[in-house]
Amino acid sequence: MVEQKTGPEALEKAPATGAVVAVLALAGIVVSLMQTLVIPIIPHLPEYLNAPASNTAWVITATLLAAAVATPVMGRLGDMFGKRRMMLVSMGIMIVGSVIGALSTSVVPMIVGRALQGLAAGVIPLGISVMRDVLPKEKLAGAVATMSASLGVGGAFGLPLAALIAEYVDWHWLFWVSAIMGVVGAIAVVIVVPESPEKSGGGFDYVGAVTLSGGLLALLLAVSKGADWGWSSGTTLGCFAAAIVLFILWVSWELRSSQPIVDVRVAVRPQVLFTNIASIVFGFAMFAASMVFPQVVQMPEATGYGLGGSMMVAGLVMAPFGIMLLLAAPLSSWLTNTFGPRITLMVGAIVVALGYLLGVFALHSIWQLIVIGIIIGFGTGLAYGAMPALIMGAVPPSQTGAANSFNTLMRSLGTSFASALAGVIVAQMTMTLGGVAVPSESAFRWIMALAAGAAVAALVLAFFIPGRSDAPGGAATGSEETVDVAIEGIEQTV
Repeated sequence: MVEQKTGPEALEKAPATGAVVAVLALAGIVVSLMQTLVIPIIPHLPEYLNAPASNTAWVITATLLAAAVATPVMGRLGDMFGKRRMMLVSMGIMIVGSVIGALSTSVVPMIVGRALQGLAAGVIPLGISVMRDVLPKEKLAGAVATMSASLGVGGAFGLPLAALIAEYVDWHWLFWVSAIMGVVGAIAVVIVVPESPEKSGGGFDYVGAVTLSGGLLALLLAVSKGADWGWSSGTTLGCFAAAIVLFILWVSWELRSSQPIVDVRVAVRPQVLFTNIASIVFGFAMFAASMVFPQVVQMPEATGYGLGGSMMVAGLVMAPFGIMLLLAAPLSSWLTNTFGPRITLMVGAIVVALGYLLGVFALHSIWQLIVIGIIIGFGTGLAYGAMPALIMGAVPPSQTGAANSFNTLMRSLGTSFASALAGVIVAQMTMTLGGVAVPSESAFRWIMALAAGAAVAALVLAFFIPGRSDAPGGAATGSEETVDVAIEGIEQTV
């Protein structure tokens, strides 16, 4: 049953909207910042940890895999036991992982610490779900846009902060800073954020969690390690095959489960389905700038296109991108309240596509990169604010945590695909400089062009998202009833 406080007690404990939004956004920034803190030291990890590069690469991969598993699981647990409670659990795990990383001098504890940090990835979708439950309806669109933007803000600001720390102090301070910020964020959540009154209760879907997690692990292993293993190797193809089998088993189980970890019937409603697909391609588009800008800035000027800058300069170039994610939140809120989140997503996709098209022809100076980053960041901020609004408009409150977490997972899959495809492009399109193969300018132009295409694909997908619905709590209406009938047919087949 849903637990809901009413009457004078609820009014007395009504949260201060601005404070709740600020604290939840801070928590989101802390968690997303953690993911980029190690980027400046990646080339030095074999030296720091006394291990081969093939082993230290798992410092990044472990975080990616742990985040993929934790996001849907924490979303479901948040629906069951309280979203604020699971946020604090996630942040506590991140703090422990940060301390382990700060104390690490070898590769195994470092991988463990980074995996624990990755388990905090559910904080942002849980924070968005808390907002739906505790904030006034008229404040929700702006708050969600701000919280959703924190996913990119932390990543954008993490680069210059990490470069500054890595340059002037011992690299272990990267993890101490992460732990300190985690403690500050958790304390702020305890003091300011109320627990969500919406709880579904019930049991946990262990079979669904295992099959979904297994499928995600197999898929992401294939995507992230395929270039190292070989895309046609037995290991890579085996991972892809295992992912397909596990996802089929997961769907068939979820259709039979009375309390699924992700409600497949809700997930295939047009508004949810097309939003999640759009999230994948938009995640691809957003991450492309993070792949291109730092490399172009740091490439030697002798390449003919590189700017010969430092990691610090590369991080500062990305900072305006993060700032625009936040500055776009008020406009995203206004567009959503006035025209609906579908229109907001479409406008964001158009802006991002224009930014990347400009980037195809203008990667020749710092100021050009900053202008392109501002355009892409602003469009991304618009779209990222609309996606959770679309999801929450189609699901009941008791499933908000799981639905938002699944949507965040889709965005993360998009960034993983972007990283893999960009890696293939820069490996294949090279030039020789001083006897060393480096990416050619054409490689980065192709990545920008593909990102523009991904944004256009998100625009096309948005056309298939139903417009405003008057159905409360995501109740199935119209085409959604047709989908439910189709699901019943699938159930009988499997």
